[in-house]
Amino acid sequence: MAESVLFRVFRVFRGRIAVFTMNRSVLTINSGSSSIKASLFAASGARRNFRYEQLHDQREAFDQLLHDLAGEVPELVGHRFVHGGDMTDLARRVDATERSRLEQLIHLAPLHLPGNLLGLDLCLQRFAVPQIACFDTAFHSTLPELAKRLPIPNELGMRRFGFHGLNYAYIAGMLAGMLGDVAYKKVVVAHLGSGASLCLLENLKSVDTTMSYTPAGGIPMGTRSGDLDPGVMLELAKRYTPEKLSDMVFHNMGLLALSAGESSEMDKLLASDSDNAKFAVDYFCRQVRAAIGGFAAKAGGIDALVFTAGIGEHSAEVREKICAPLAFLGFALDRTANHSGSNEISLAGHKPVLIVPADEEIMIRNLCLSACL
Repeated sequence: MAESVLFRVFRVFRGRIAVFTMNRSVLTINSGSSSIKASLFAASGARRNFRYEQLHDQREAFDQLLHDLAGEVPELVGHRFVHGGDMTDLARRVDATERSRLEQLIHLAPLHLPGNLLGLDLCLQRFAVPQIACFDTAFHSTLPELAKRLPIPNELGMRRFGFHGLNYAYIAGMLAGMLGDVAYKKVVVAHLGSGASLCLLENLKSVDTTMSYTPAGGIPMGTRSGDLDPGVMLELAKRYTPEKLSDMVFHNMGLLALSAGESSEMDKLLASDSDNAKFAVDYFCRQVRAAIGGFAAKAGGIDALVFTAGIGEHSAEVREKICAPLAFLGFALDRTANHSGSNEISLAGHKPVLIVPADEEIMIRNLCLSACL
């Protein structure tokens, strides 16, 4: 079961993830739609980070990574896979059968899985060591049926999967050390980046999340709309070919559309004086607040709020816009702490609001070591 696998990977003790006694060097690969992040963890625990942005050819980036590794060969390679289908294990060693299974899931995450698979294949060519797939969806295997089901005929076999699970799992492993007993209550984690979602944790397990069957659902994102009236999609399907509509859904909606094409990047929108940019920012923050309020209504309240990922970690203005109307839930920000980027940014006497930097790489590393125990 997902819970037992999760607690093999980390145990919570004063906010630190357990260190495995079996140390091996691990290269982690996070091969996204427009960037590649990698980290090399030596057996000693030393870490080197690599990042390659705005890629035109992933092969060139992997060639550069090979050069930057300067001859170091890892003993294990772990890959972030955005979608694992019905997989409940957080990680699995990739053989020919598993490679074929992952290929069949591309339609569920067409923006991400081709890059994930290419990264896997390029590493298979370069490193004759075990390759471990680590799944963003598996953390959400604890969703109760009320959260998992979609209001469509069950025989269609479609359900809420949820995403960003590797980072949610990492944060779940950190919360007890930061919040004490509150960590085991009702905590909302807002993973806000170019892809964005929120997750409701109870007892450190996922019980609800905004993304659904694919990473296109939920709140608006950089170039993805998030949830839409199905009638809008039916109308768009009349106007565009499936290929054109798919391109629109993943590349031409969200903040990019809301800003009338100005930008899909939050930092650029915040720096802009245009009305379109301001509108896009306000729309995004309003929808994030709506998701937080929705979780509060479902759960009967929220005990803590956590911001993570690029926007969540780095934009004090976005955090302020999201939290300002949430006083009725007991949340208020300390302005000085919020602008300094402290880990705890809540005003004294109010419910905790935290910033926890995302670290999917350490989670992948620990999953790889766990998978090879």
